[in-house]
Amino acid sequence: MPVPDPRSVAHQPLLEPLDGLQWSQAIELPRDAAMATRPAEIRRAWIHRAPESEVLSLFGAVTANGEPIASPWWLRALADGRLESRADGFRVEDRIAQLLSRRPGWEYVPWAADGESGYWEFMPSEGGRSGHRIPTTLLNTSRHDGWIDVLPAHSGTTPEPIAVAGLAGLRSRLGEFEAVR
Repeated sequence: MPVPDPRSVAHQPLLEPLDGLQWSQAIELPRDAAMATRPAEIRRAWIHRAPESEVLSLFGAVTANGEPIASPWWLRALADGRLESRADGFRVEDRIAQLLSRRPGWEYVPWAADGESGYWEFMPSEGGRSGHRIPTTLLNTSRHDGWIDVLPAHSGTTPEPIAVAGLAGLRSRLGEFEAVR
């Protein structure tokens, strides 16, 4: 029977940085979040409830190496100093939900990537006369200060997002986005 290598030569255990483990717990949502019909219904993770300063502190520690991590758009904007508070980000999401939930064809999809806020799909743009396989999709973004991007309905390569100038811009362009069926 061969003698195992000394511990210094054998593979050392791979340890995950503690901040990374804390972050994965911080963004974890309960299983029933998949049933949410608007963003407010999935705001039950630690990042949604903990003191904002603690959330920003952990986010800063986890992103210190420059690697992107799963996180909601509002937290990225808050950390960049472009959004005043987490509550302002929630308000943006809630106003979009108030507008779209009253319009036929829009459905909220809560199961975006871990840590994300979900997105909205315009279901009539999928299939139908246009034949698109992916519906028009509206998502929040920290990419610009309008906080809203729209991905047009498509079947092939994902198109470039259309930057929308906030809720007023969305209201004024909804007819254009809903015209694709």
